[in-house]
Amino acid sequence: MLATVKDLTAGTAGGIAQVLVGQPFDIVKVRMQTAPKGTYSGMLDCAGGILKNEGPLAFYKGTLTPLLGIGVCVSIQFGALEYSKRYFARQNLANGRGGPDGLTLTSGQYFASGVFAGLANGVVSGPVEHIRIRLQTQSATNPTYTGPSDAVRKIWNGHGIAGIYKGQVITLWREATGYGVYFLAYEKLMQHEMASKGIRRDQVSPAKAVLFGAAAGYALWAVIYPIDMIKSRMQTDGFSATDGQKYKSTIDCIRTVWRTEGIGAFTRGLGPTLIRSPFANGATFLGFEMAMRVLNSWI
Repeated sequence: MLATVKDLTAGTAGGIAQVLVGQPFDIVKVRMQTAPKGTYSGMLDCAGGILKNEGPLAFYKGTLTPLLGIGVCVSIQFGALEYSKRYFARQNLANGRGGPDGLTLTSGQYFASGVFAGLANGVVSGPVEHIRIRLQTQSATNPTYTGPSDAVRKIWNGHGIAGIYKGQVITLWREATGYGVYFLAYEKLMQHEMASKGIRRDQVSPAKAVLFGAAAGYALWAVIYPIDMIKSRMQTDGFSATDGQKYKSTIDCIRTVWRTEGIGAFTRGLGPTLIRSPFANGATFLGFEMAMRVLNSWI
Protein backbone atom coordinates (compact mmCIF):
# COMPACT_ATOMS: atom_id res chain seq x y z
CA MET A 1 0.00 0.00 0.00
CA LEU A 2 2.79 2.43 0.90
CA ALA A 3 4.58 1.70 -2.38
CA THR A 4 1.40 2.50 -4.32
CA VAL A 5 0.92 5.80 -2.48
CA LYS A 6 4.49 6.80 -3.34
CA ASP A 7 3.97 5.79 -6.98
CA LEU A 8 0.80 7.87 -7.24
CA THR A 9 2.35 10.89 -5.53
CA ALA A 10 5.48 10.85 -7.69
CA GLY A 11 3.31 10.36 -10.78
CA THR A 12 1.30 13.45 -9.89
CA ALA A 13 4.52 15.47 -9.71
CA GLY A 14 5.46 14.19 -13.16
CA GLY A 15 2.03 15.05 -14.56
CA ILE A 16 2.07 18.63 -13.27
CA ALA A 17 5.54 19.13 -14.76
CA GLN A 18 4.32 17.75 -18.08
CA VAL A 19 1.36 20.13 -18.30
CA LEU A 20 3.25 23.28 -17.33
CA VAL A 21 5.96 22.60 -19.91
CA GLY A 22 3.87 21.15 -22.73
CA GLN A 23 0.56 23.07 -22.75
CA PRO A 24 1.56 25.91 -25.15
CA PHE A 25 2.78 23.38 -27.72
CA ASP A 26 -0.30 21.23 -27.24
CA ILE A 27 -2.78 23.97 -28.07
CA VAL A 28 -0.93 24.69 -31.34
CA LYS A 29 -1.00 20.96 -32.16
CA VAL A 30 -4.74 20.66 -31.49
CA ARG A 31 -5.59 23.80 -33.51
CA MET A 32 -3.61 22.47 -36.49
CA GLN A 33 -5.13 18.98 -36.20
CA THR A 34 -8.72 20.17 -36.10
CA ALA A 35 -8.69 23.20 -38.42
CA PRO A 36 -9.88 22.82 -42.04
CA LYS A 37 -7.13 22.16 -44.57
CA GLY A 38 -5.32 25.35 -45.55
CA THR A 39 -6.25 27.32 -42.41
CA TYR A 40 -2.60 27.56 -41.34
CA SER A 41 0.50 27.53 -43.51
CA GLY A 42 2.50 25.94 -40.70
CA MET A 43 3.24 25.81 -37.00
CA LEU A 44 4.56 29.37 -36.77
CA ASP A 45 1.54 30.73 -38.64
CA CYS A 46 -0.77 28.97 -36.18
CA ALA A 47 1.17 30.12 -33.10
CA GLY A 48 1.42 33.66 -34.47
CA GLY A 49 -2.31 33.78 -35.13
CA ILE A 50 -3.11 32.67 -31.59
CA LEU A 51 -0.74 35.26 -30.14
CA LYS A 52 -2.07 38.08 -32.33
CA ASN A 53 -5.78 37.33 -32.05
CA GLU A 54 -6.09 35.91 -28.54
CA GLY A 55 -3.01 37.07 -26.63
CA PRO A 56 -0.26 35.14 -24.82
CA LEU A 57 -2.57 33.69 -22.17
CA ALA A 58 -4.39 31.79 -24.92
CA PHE A 59 -1.48 29.32 -24.99
CA TYR A 60 -2.63 28.20 -21.56
CA LYS A 61 -6.32 28.11 -22.45
CA GLY A 62 -7.98 25.11 -20.84
CA THR A 63 -4.96 24.52 -18.60
CA LEU A 64 -6.93 23.99 -15.39
CA THR A 65 -8.51 20.81 -16.75
CA PRO A 66 -5.21 19.13 -17.74
CA LEU A 67 -3.38 20.48 -14.69
CA LEU A 68 -5.83 18.64 -12.46
CA GLY A 69 -6.72 15.86 -14.87
CA ILE A 70 -3.31 15.08 -16.33
CA GLY A 71 -1.85 15.17 -12.83
CA VAL A 72 -4.33 12.42 -11.97
CA CYS A 73 -3.74 10.64 -15.30
CA VAL A 74 0.04 10.50 -14.97
CA SER A 75 -0.39 9.48 -11.33
CA ILE A 76 -2.55 6.56 -12.50
CA GLN A 77 -0.07 5.75 -15.28
CA PHE A 78 2.89 5.43 -12.95
CA GLY A 79 0.84 3.74 -10.23
CA ALA A 80 -0.36 1.08 -12.69
CA LEU A 81 3.08 0.77 -14.28
CA GLU A 82 4.91 0.23 -10.99
CA TYR A 83 2.22 -2.17 -9.74
CA SER A 84 2.58 -4.21 -12.92
CA LYS A 85 6.39 -4.16 -12.69
CA ARG A 86 6.19 -5.49 -9.12
CA TYR A 87 3.80 -8.21 -10.28
CA PHE A 88 6.19 -9.33 -13.00
CA ALA A 89 9.13 -9.13 -10.56
CA ARG A 90 7.33 -11.56 -8.25
CA GLN A 91 6.70 -13.86 -11.20
CA ASN A 92 10.34 -13.66 -12.19
CA LEU A 93 11.49 -14.48 -8.67
CA ALA A 94 9.20 -17.50 -8.53
CA ASN A 95 10.64 -18.73 -11.83
CA GLY A 96 14.28 -17.87 -11.09
CA ARG A 97 14.52 -15.06 -13.64
CA GLY A 98 15.19 -11.33 -13.62
CA GLY A 99 18.25 -11.24 -11.36
CA PRO A 100 18.38 -11.64 -7.57
CA ASP A 101 15.35 -9.38 -6.99
CA GLY A 102 13.43 -10.27 -10.17
CA LEU A 103 13.35 -6.60 -11.20
CA THR A 104 15.17 -7.07 -14.51
CA LEU A 105 12.08 -7.44 -16.64
CA THR A 106 11.92 -8.62 -20.23
CA SER A 107 10.91 -6.31 -23.08
CA GLY A 108 7.55 -8.06 -23.27
CA GLN A 109 6.96 -7.48 -19.56
CA TYR A 110 7.82 -3.80 -19.83
CA PHE A 111 5.53 -3.44 -22.86
CA ALA A 112 2.67 -5.24 -21.09
CA SER A 113 3.17 -3.02 -18.04
CA GLY A 114 2.96 0.04 -20.29
CA VAL A 115 -0.22 -1.23 -21.97
CA PHE A 116 -1.80 -1.79 -18.55
CA ALA A 117 -0.74 1.73 -17.49
CA GLY A 118 -2.20 3.21 -20.67
CA LEU A 119 -5.55 1.46 -20.31
CA ALA A 120 -5.83 2.43 -16.64
CA ASN A 121 -4.99 6.01 -17.54
CA GLY A 122 -7.40 6.07 -20.49
CA VAL A 123 -10.46 5.87 -18.24
CA VAL A 124 -9.58 9.34 -16.93
CA SER A 125 -7.61 10.82 -19.84
CA GLY A 126 -10.48 10.35 -22.31
CA PRO A 127 -12.92 12.83 -20.74
CA VAL A 128 -10.12 15.12 -19.50
CA GLU A 129 -8.69 15.51 -22.99
CA HIS A 130 -12.16 15.81 -24.50
CA ILE A 131 -13.00 18.80 -22.28
CA ARG A 132 -9.55 20.33 -22.84
CA ILE A 133 -9.85 20.05 -26.63
CA ARG A 134 -13.34 21.59 -26.61
CA LEU A 135 -11.98 24.58 -24.68
CA GLN A 136 -8.86 24.89 -26.85
CA THR A 137 -10.74 24.95 -30.14
CA GLN A 138 -13.80 27.07 -29.30
CA SER A 139 -14.19 30.62 -30.56
CA ALA A 140 -12.39 33.26 -28.53
CA THR A 141 -15.04 35.90 -29.30
CA ASN A 142 -18.15 33.74 -28.88
CA PRO A 143 -17.19 30.79 -26.67
CA THR A 144 -19.61 27.92 -26.12
CA TYR A 145 -18.22 27.17 -22.68
CA THR A 146 -17.05 29.57 -19.97
CA GLY A 147 -14.68 27.03 -18.46
CA PRO A 148 -14.11 23.34 -17.66
CA SER A 149 -17.00 22.98 -15.21
CA ASP A 150 -19.40 24.71 -17.60
CA ALA A 151 -18.28 22.41 -20.42
CA VAL A 152 -18.79 19.30 -18.30
CA ARG A 153 -22.22 20.50 -17.15
CA LYS A 154 -23.47 21.39 -20.64
CA ILE A 155 -22.17 18.21 -22.27
CA TRP A 156 -23.56 16.05 -19.46
CA ASN A 157 -26.95 17.73 -19.57
CA GLY A 158 -27.17 17.49 -23.34
CA HIS A 159 -25.58 14.13 -24.08
CA GLY A 160 -25.01 12.24 -20.85
CA ILE A 161 -22.07 10.01 -20.05
CA ALA A 162 -21.63 9.10 -23.72
CA GLY A 163 -21.04 12.78 -24.48
CA ILE A 164 -18.40 13.10 -21.76
CA TYR A 165 -16.64 9.98 -23.05
CA LYS A 166 -16.88 10.91 -26.73
CA GLY A 167 -13.92 9.44 -28.63
CA GLN A 168 -13.17 6.92 -25.88
CA VAL A 169 -12.58 3.90 -28.15
CA ILE A 170 -9.82 5.63 -30.11
CA THR A 171 -8.46 7.07 -26.85
CA LEU A 172 -8.02 3.60 -25.33
CA TRP A 173 -6.40 2.34 -28.53
CA ARG A 174 -3.98 5.27 -28.45
CA GLU A 175 -3.15 4.89 -24.76
CA ALA A 176 -2.56 1.14 -24.87
CA THR A 177 -0.37 1.23 -27.98
CA GLY A 178 1.48 4.41 -27.13
CA TYR A 179 2.26 3.76 -23.49
CA GLY A 180 3.35 0.21 -24.17
CA VAL A 181 6.07 1.64 -26.43
CA TYR A 182 6.67 4.68 -24.20
CA PHE A 183 7.47 2.85 -20.99
CA LEU A 184 9.30 0.06 -22.80
CA ALA A 185 11.68 2.60 -24.33
CA TYR A 186 12.26 4.47 -21.05
CA GLU A 187 12.71 1.41 -18.88
CA LYS A 188 15.11 -0.31 -21.30
CA LEU A 189 17.26 2.83 -21.48
CA MET A 190 17.22 3.11 -17.69
CA GLN A 191 17.99 -0.61 -17.33
CA HIS A 192 20.94 -0.30 -19.72
CA GLU A 193 22.30 2.72 -17.84
CA MET A 194 22.18 0.92 -14.48
CA ALA A 195 23.68 -2.30 -15.85
CA SER A 196 26.49 -0.62 -17.80
CA LYS A 197 27.58 1.51 -14.85
CA GLY A 198 26.71 -0.86 -12.02
CA ILE A 199 24.55 1.71 -10.24
CA ARG A 200 21.14 1.83 -8.59
CA ARG A 201 18.18 3.64 -10.13
CA ASP A 202 18.44 6.49 -7.62
CA GLN A 203 22.06 7.03 -8.71
CA VAL A 204 21.18 7.69 -12.35
CA SER A 205 21.85 11.31 -13.27
CA PRO A 206 18.76 13.55 -13.47
CA ALA A 207 20.00 14.68 -16.88
CA LYS A 208 19.83 11.07 -18.06
CA ALA A 209 16.23 10.82 -16.81
CA VAL A 210 15.40 13.86 -18.95
CA LEU A 211 17.25 12.40 -21.95
CA PHE A 212 15.61 8.98 -21.63
CA GLY A 213 12.21 10.63 -21.17
CA ALA A 214 12.74 12.69 -24.32
CA ALA A 215 13.67 9.54 -26.28
CA ALA A 216 10.62 7.70 -24.92
CA GLY A 217 8.44 10.63 -25.96
CA TYR A 218 9.66 10.44 -29.54
CA ALA A 219 9.01 6.68 -29.56
CA LEU A 220 5.48 7.35 -28.29
CA TRP A 221 4.59 9.91 -30.95
CA ALA A 222 6.20 7.91 -33.76
CA VAL A 223 3.61 5.22 -33.04
CA ILE A 224 0.48 7.16 -32.09
CA TYR A 225 0.39 10.47 -33.95
CA PRO A 226 -2.12 9.48 -36.66
CA ILE A 227 -4.30 7.87 -33.96
CA ASP A 228 -4.09 11.06 -31.92
CA MET A 229 -5.19 13.14 -34.88
CA ILE A 230 -8.29 10.98 -35.33
CA LYS A 231 -8.99 11.27 -31.59
CA SER A 232 -8.84 15.07 -31.84
CA ARG A 233 -11.25 15.04 -34.78
CA MET A 234 -13.69 12.78 -32.95
CA GLN A 235 -13.56 14.89 -29.79
CA THR A 236 -14.23 18.18 -31.61
CA ASP A 237 -16.97 16.75 -33.80
CA GLY A 238 -20.63 17.51 -33.18
CA PHE A 239 -22.60 15.21 -30.89
CA SER A 240 -25.41 14.66 -33.41
CA ALA A 241 -26.50 15.65 -36.90
CA THR A 242 -28.37 18.65 -35.48
CA ASP A 243 -25.16 20.23 -34.13
CA GLY A 244 -22.91 19.48 -37.08
CA GLN A 245 -21.69 15.92 -36.55
CA LYS A 246 -19.37 14.91 -39.42
CA TYR A 247 -18.31 11.40 -38.43
CA LYS A 248 -20.54 8.45 -37.55
CA SER A 249 -17.71 6.41 -36.02
CA THR A 250 -13.94 6.19 -35.68
CA ILE A 251 -13.70 4.16 -38.90
CA ASP A 252 -15.90 6.67 -40.72
CA CYS A 253 -13.64 9.48 -39.47
CA ILE A 254 -10.52 7.72 -40.81
CA ARG A 255 -12.15 7.08 -44.20
CA THR A 256 -13.53 10.62 -44.50
CA VAL A 257 -10.23 12.31 -43.61
CA TRP A 258 -8.31 10.03 -45.99
CA ARG A 259 -10.75 10.66 -48.85
CA THR A 260 -11.17 14.42 -48.44
CA GLU A 261 -7.78 15.56 -47.12
CA GLY A 262 -5.30 12.85 -48.03
CA ILE A 263 -2.50 11.25 -46.06
CA GLY A 264 -0.99 14.62 -45.10
CA ALA A 265 -3.89 15.24 -42.71
CA PHE A 266 -2.71 12.39 -40.51
CA THR A 267 0.54 14.20 -39.71
CA ARG A 268 -0.78 17.78 -39.58
CA GLY A 269 0.41 19.45 -36.38
CA LEU A 270 3.35 17.08 -36.01
CA GLY A 271 5.85 19.96 -35.86
CA PRO A 272 4.78 21.43 -32.49
CA THR A 273 4.39 17.91 -31.14
CA LEU A 274 7.99 17.00 -31.98
CA ILE A 275 9.23 20.26 -30.45
CA ARG A 276 7.08 19.79 -27.33
CA SER A 277 7.84 16.10 -26.84
CA PRO A 278 11.39 16.16 -25.43
CA PHE A 279 10.59 19.00 -23.02
CA ALA A 280 7.26 17.64 -21.79
CA ASN A 281 8.30 14.00 -21.52
CA GLY A 282 11.72 14.83 -20.12
CA ALA A 283 9.98 16.93 -17.46
CA THR A 284 7.52 14.10 -16.73
CA PHE A 285 10.17 11.52 -15.97
CA LEU A 286 12.40 14.00 -14.17
CA GLY A 287 9.46 14.99 -11.96
CA PHE A 288 8.64 11.34 -11.24
CA GLU A 289 12.20 10.21 -10.54
CA MET A 290 13.07 13.18 -8.33
CA ALA A 291 9.80 12.96 -6.39
CA MET A 292 10.32 9.24 -5.87
CA ARG A 293 13.84 9.83 -4.53
CA VAL A 294 12.55 12.42 -2.07
CA LEU A 295 9.72 10.14 -0.95
CA ASN A 296 12.07 7.19 -0.51
CA SER A 297 14.40 9.33 1.62
CA TRP A 298 11.50 10.46 3.84
CA ILE A 299 9.62 7.18 4.16
